[in-house]
Amino acid sequence: MSDFCGLLTSQREAVPLKSIEVEVEVRDHVATVVSTLHYENKEDKPIEAVFVFPLPGDAAVCHFSAKIGQTQIVAEVKEKQQACEEYDDALSSGQQAFLLEESEQSPDIFTLSVGSLPPGESASIRLEYVTELAVQADDGLRFCLPAVLNPRYQPQGSDGASVQVTSVPASLVPYSLSFSARVSSPRPVCKIESSCSLDPLQYLNTEQTQATVKLAEGHKFNRDVELLIYYKDAHQPTAVVEAGQASAEPGTLMGDPVVMLSLYPEFPQSVTSSLASCGEFVFLIDRSGSMDCSINNIMHQETRIGSARDTLLLLLKSLPMGCYFNIYSFGSNYEHIFPNSVEYNQKTMAKALKKVEEMDADLGGTEILEPLKHIYSCPIIPNHPRQLFVFTDGEVSNTKEVIDLVKQNSGSHRCFSFGIGEGASSALITGMAKEGGGHAQFITGTDRMQPKVMQSLRYSLQPSVKDISVTWDLPQGVSVTDLSPPITALFHGQRSLIYAQLTGESSEAAEGSVTLKYTLAGHPSQNQLHFSLKPTEDTGLTLHRLGARSLIRSLEINFEGQQNEGVERKVVELSVQSGVSSSLTAFIVVNKDSSEPIKGPLLYIVDNPASCINANCGLFDISDDYSRSSKIGRTVNKKVKSVFSRIGSYLKLSRRASSERKEMSQCSAASIKPEETLKDPLLQLVSLQEAHGCWLLDPMLAAALGKTSKELENRKPSTVNQEVWATILALIWLHGFKMDMKEEWELLALKAVSWLRAQNAPCVAECVEAGNALLGCEVQKDLVGL
Repeated sequence: MSDFCGLLTSQREAVPLKSIEVEVEVRDHVATVVSTLHYENKEDKPIEAVFVFPLPGDAAVCHFSAKIGQTQIVAEVKEKQQACEEYDDALSSGQQAFLLEESEQSPDIFTLSVGSLPPGESASIRLEYVTELAVQADDGLRFCLPAVLNPRYQPQGSDGASVQVTSVPASLVPYSLSFSARVSSPRPVCKIESSCSLDPLQYLNTEQTQATVKLAEGHKFNRDVELLIYYKDAHQPTAVVEAGQASAEPGTLMGDPVVMLSLYPEFPQSVTSSLASCGEFVFLIDRSGSMDCSINNIMHQETRIGSARDTLLLLLKSLPMGCYFNIYSFGSNYEHIFPNSVEYNQKTMAKALKKVEEMDADLGGTEILEPLKHIYSCPIIPNHPRQLFVFTDGEVSNTKEVIDLVKQNSGSHRCFSFGIGEGASSALITGMAKEGGGHAQFITGTDRMQPKVMQSLRYSLQPSVKDISVTWDLPQGVSVTDLSPPITALFHGQRSLIYAQLTGESSEAAEGSVTLKYTLAGHPSQNQLHFSLKPTEDTGLTLHRLGARSLIRSLEINFEGQQNEGVERKVVELSVQSGVSSSLTAFIVVNKDSSEPIKGPLLYIVDNPASCINANCGLFDISDDYSRSSKIGRTVNKKVKSVFSRIGSYLKLSRRASSERKEMSQCSAASIKPEETLKDPLLQLVSLQEAHGCWLLDPMLAAALGKTSKELENRKPSTVNQEVWATILALIWLHGFKMDMKEEWELLALKAVSWLRAQNAPCVAECVEAGNALLGCEVQKDLVGL
């Protein structure tokens, strides 16, 4: 199969898609995103174009409309099979039609079919979705407009076909992007940051609770557009009520008010400094071919697998003595260093590090499901809670199946997930962490993997918020229905948004309240929040749609793979009523004014636009398969195939072989490595630390500190043994030269300090003074922790 760049015509000219406009409205913790896509058919015959594009994994698509000429048509949400049949019927009869549907394998991939666009005709597509903003480790809220859709590896034996895409230079992208965001919150907006160039932040009021920001001129849409939003008093819980839709029936989800509670507990210093010395730590590393890419798709940068190796070194050095651990790696198959998790000591750590040094991106595809099954089949170690750390670039098609497996085992472990590089599936990364009760992090652009991962390790060693309860105090005549699953625990850095429907009216009271209670490290906490039962009208129904999405996702996950007509019917009803997308429904638009029959063959064009800069497009004349009198043929044995299956049948992809070849070759240009690389000085020093926390006084330590063995020996106070002296020198070097990277080495330094205290070594102050003189530092004893 030939590879094409962008969406091309038969004369290799661009392209129905002309431009993309994106407007974002952020209200506190949630965002409404409106994208307008402009198309023009420059062919001399009608076309059908299929665009495959990514959205955030927890997004709720809630509006879809098309404007052809002066005619505006708003889409309806219908059961998927019915929508697909109406789409095919429309094209067969010569009508224009548009179909938007969610992938059956992953909720963060959508396809938009633009059907029967006549020669010379233009069309504008308006797509709107709402999404929660993820909390970052530094309390910022992350909004991401995905710009990259990587190939999704198709596991052996799975149904459907995947669309293969290949990297395209930004200069070849034939469409433009405009992007602006408006932010409002009850609390002041402190700052907004981005990996992309932004125009200066503009405040709209003196309280600084409203602000706008735009992308700077000249932005190339070749990477995700990421905003990090920081509010004052980020940990203050809130309760926000949204009025129901005036035209909807009272008593229904859309007709009643919906309340959103935000719970983001603050962990005091006394808790964050308390680290557990037990646990089973399982690290699952992606070694598929795509891990040979650089993190930010820039040549000569560190590869994803290289960064993962360095991160594993820091992790293994930072684990507490007496815990248990194991390392799994996966590609087309999987490997593990030990048959079962082993106790952490010098011998097991050394064996694991030797294996880590040999790891490369050489295992082919991305079969993450089987190693997860093996991990969950291993017996739990008493008094050592399991903590699973998953590292992947997130390019799999069976996302829902993976998330469902994590959910089934959520009672036995916590899952911390890390999406590496542009295009990592947000549905997979956030879904695993959410269902596994952990924390999700994304490593993109110039981000370093190590500080984010070490932060999550620290979270995993700290106590969690438990005994969470939500108690409503509502006037007589008003009742509450939960739309979100109950919260069992929250960990440092986690926030939970809770949605509930308020039904009924009170003739007297216009206010209700809710009490949030929880326990942290044995200390109870309580917050009472008051809210209006008669909120302001016309708030956009953002909370209603997110509440509906939360309920739909819970139903889909709880009954994944099971035939349950009652649940499926409820999902379809909720989706249709709220106008929110689901795996069982689709948006359909038919322009019934365009009734002239199609003349000649209909060109079938496939693209991954991006929002998708990574594009592999084909132009196919399908006149043999598609004509005025025949449908494309979605129905097989009365079951409708999705657009993905249809695309796959035209491209005739070999699911496994093609995926593996693509993963192994797609990043060859981006992963050029020098023959020899010098180890980072920090990692060189870290690699020499013993499992119990000390360093040995030897030539390798001297070289890492930039000194000779003789210099280290001559400066050693006579009453101190070699290991104590070496360990104090290493701590002084870390504090003196690497304070900007403290998050990466802080845990292993704490372990070293604990070891030193256990030695009851004399003359520590003398050692620190001598160490400062030797290394040219001015580190105080108390700063080291001694």
